[in-house]
Amino acid sequence: MPPFSSTQLFQTTASHLPPLLRPLSPSAPLSPLPQPKLLRRSLKLPLRVRSLDAAQPYDYEAQLRSHFHESSSLKIAILGFGNFGQFLAKTFLSQGHTILAHSRSDYSAAAADLGVAFYRDPHDLCEQHPEVVLLSTSILSTERVLRSIPFQRLRRSTLFVDVLSVKEFPRDLLLKFLPAEFDVLCTHPMFGPESGRHSWAGLSFVYDRVRIGDDESRVDRCEKFLDIFAREGCRMVEMSCAEHDRHAAGSQFVTHTVGRVLEKFGLESSPINTKGYETLLELVENTSGDSFDLYYGLFLYNDNAMEQLQRLDMAFKSIQNELFGRLHQIYRKQLLGNMEGARESGMTKSMVQKLLSN
Repeated sequence: MPPFSSTQLFQTTASHLPPLLRPLSPSAPLSPLPQPKLLRRSLKLPLRVRSLDAAQPYDYEAQLRSHFHESSSLKIAILGFGNFGQFLAKTFLSQGHTILAHSRSDYSAAAADLGVAFYRDPHDLCEQHPEVVLLSTSILSTERVLRSIPFQRLRRSTLFVDVLSVKEFPRDLLLKFLPAEFDVLCTHPMFGPESGRHSWAGLSFVYDRVRIGDDESRVDRCEKFLDIFAREGCRMVEMSCAEHDRHAAGSQFVTHTVGRVLEKFGLESSPINTKGYETLLELVENTSGDSFDLYYGLFLYNDNAMEQLQRLDMAFKSIQNELFGRLHQIYRKQLLGNMEGARESGMTKSMVQKLLSN
């Protein structure tokens, strides 16, 4: 049998292949591939992922989002879940942080409305191992609350943060009662539920990194907490506790004092309010919402407050003396101008001088 030529061998091999796999000869015209009815019908249907492998990129993105959320969120325990504690919790929750709460009063209903876990026993709360313990108590009850915390149930590197309106007093208490392994961050949001009810943007937030460990995770945790306020647009001000108290006595304490004086005065709105008068009414509204314990704490635990109170008293007396001094001059001119008439009526010069002094 004569050997096959290369062309014959190619044609023989190609004839045994299925139609779709047969090579085309250069001269053969191209013909459309057969399209099964099932394929034509499927093109009219919406695309549905049926393979687990095909869905893996979407799962991967979800995992990345979950990992980012976990890495950027904090578990924060708020001790003192009153008006201010609830005010802070709302913003913390809106940023995705987990909030636990404990308070001497029963705020379980308010906590449930916000989606916060409320613990009546501080032991139960500490066993949840929060990363941050936030003191939102009154200034007067701070020491009692610190004494009641079961520190042994917390992780030894827990970050303690206070939001009290004075700073040297809680700083000294935290350094005195907390174990040396715990971190301490003293802060003061310079706003409250009234002044910050619409937005925190542009409002001052003062902080002092009193004791933060060198470990990267502890430094990062402190920055995450501070970032809560930075993300809301607060004006971040870092200063020492002593410097804060010196400035706060001249601003916050004076503001509260003037607001309470005007409240006692009985300031009321009128149909012809000026812009300045509206500002005074707003001042009364912002300060009257705070408890007297807060105001008393500003006075008692800020060494600069007494000096400011005395200066306010001296300033009021100075204004009073200036007003009465000018009034005295007017009376003097009137009386001396009518001296002749006074003599005619029987009044002596000594009697006129006595009247002026009175």
